[in-house]
Amino acid sequence: MKRTLCRLALSFIICLFSFSPAGAQTDTLTVRIKGMRCDECAHKVMVAVRQLPGIESVHSNTERRTTTVAFDPTLTCADSIKARLAATGRFKPSSYSPQDTIRRGMGLRMDDMHCQGCANRIVKRLQQMEGVDSLAPHLDKHYVFVRYDANRTCKADIKRAVSELGYTPVNYYSGPKVAFAYYAIPKEQATEETVDKALILDGVEDVSVNARRGAMAVTFFNDETTPDKLLADIRQKGIDAQLPPAHECKEENTDKQ
Repeated sequence: MKRTLCRLALSFIICLFSFSPAGAQTDTLTVRIKGMRCDECAHKVMVAVRQLPGIESVHSNTERRTTTVAFDPTLTCADSIKARLAATGRFKPSSYSPQDTIRRGMGLRMDDMHCQGCANRIVKRLQQMEGVDSLAPHLDKHYVFVRYDANRTCKADIKRAVSELGYTPVNYYSGPKVAFAYYAIPKEQATEETVDKALILDGVEDVSVNARRGAMAVTFFNDETTPDKLLADIRQKGIDAQLPPAHECKEENTDKQ
C-alpha cells in the first residue's frame, strides 16, 4: 500500500513539473525591419507583435533595424509573427543573419578636433576598429563621417573610441536648424549624470562629455532654443559650463602619435 502511494505521489510530482511554466519552452525569432528607423517605430513594432498570444518579450535594435521576439511556440509561431508585422504595411520583416553586412553612416562633430594632426589621430584609431569601412574628416566643419557595418560595431563603440583619445564627439547633421555648442566644464562634472541632465533640456539632441579634457559638447535645434538660453538652462541644472577661450592648436600637422 505504501509503495502504491509513493508511486502515485511520484507520478503527481512528475505531472506537476511537466506542466509547470518553468518548464515551458521558449523560441526566438530575429528579423530585419527596414522601415523601423527610430524608437517610436520600435514601439509601434512592439505594440503590433504584442497583439499575438504567447509573446514573452520584444527587443529592437534600431541601428541594425532588427527585432528579436521571444514566444511560446504552443501559442504562436514565427510565421504568425511575420504575418502580423507584414500586415502593418510599414514594418514588413525580412530575413536576418549575424553574418549579414548592414552598412550605416554617421557624422561626428568634434569642436576639439582642431587640426590635421587631430584628424589623423582620430582616423588612425577608427581604422583599427572591426566593422569601420571608410572615414572622411572635414576639418573646416570639425566633423568626421564614418561608414561602418552595424553587425560588427555600433555608434556607441565608435564614439567611445574617439572619446578615449581625448575628443568630445556628438551627432553631426547638416541643415539650417541644427547647431552645436562646446563648453569647458569641471572635470569632476564630466559624468553620465551631467549628460542626463543636459539631454532633457529643450532643443537638445545629443550630449557628450570628456573628463580628460574637461569639456561638454551639445547638438541642438536652433528653432527650439538659442545659444544663450541653452547655456543658461545648462547652468540652471547645476553644471558649471563656460565658453572656452579661443584655441591655439599646438598639434603638429602630422599623423604621428
